[in-house]
Amino acid sequence: MNPGKIEEIRFYSNELQEEMELLLYLPSRYSPLYKHNVIIASDGKDYFQLGRIGRVADELMEEEMIEPAIIVGIPYKTVAERRRMYHPEGDRHQAYIRFLAHELIQYIDESYPTYQMGATRMLIGDSLAASISLLTAAKYPNCFGKVALHSPFVNEQVLKAVESIKDPAALSIYHVIGKEETNVPTTADGRLDFLTPNRELHELIKKRGFPYFYEELEGDHTWKSWQPDIRRALLQINSI
Repeated sequence: MNPGKIEEIRFYSNELQEEMELLLYLPSRYSPLYKHNVIIASDGKDYFQLGRIGRVADELMEEEMIEPAIIVGIPYKTVAERRRMYHPEGDRHQAYIRFLAHELIQYIDESYPTYQMGATRMLIGDSLAASISLLTAAKYPNCFGKVALHSPFVNEQVLKAVESIKDPAALSIYHVIGKEETNVPTTADGRLDFLTPNRELHELIKKRGFPYFYEELEGDHTWKSWQPDIRRALLQINSI
């Protein structure tokens, strides 16, 4: 199987007032004649390099187990900027959400053959990148119909956002958390228990009636736990 190819694209965001670097993955069988689903990964470089999401997706497309998809990875520039854009209380997180929903989607839809429907767009992220993916889908459920969460950071703001979604049936959620994520070192908040708030999020999502998949992994808050789960995430989110 010939691998797909990654294009590096520079994209100026008016919402963020800066040039964003995008990693755009076109599958091995890409053709402009056929429409594609869209997968958008915050922590994009990590999903490509550590998660190997492009290779996994290509294998699934080759086996015709998922629909053809374009993957857009958004790398973060620095750890400090990542927090400002991804953290629910970060001072740039609303601008980042608008960048995803207003600017990036328009650019992808204009530049590549896509279905241009919420049900064919997925946001995926790990840790804080999962949090911002969920917050974006909560604010723009008509724009993003699927979200895959690897060990999201969860606080009251995240829970309120999920509670506020008016039509749970419109958003499919894939959600995993490691059983060992009870003492996770973070860059700014010391050590945090991720597992307990994720269980609270799980109960809320279940209660609200979203199309939903949830599992607690044998693992911790690292790519060692998340990488083996990428295949199932891409498969499962298309079937729930």
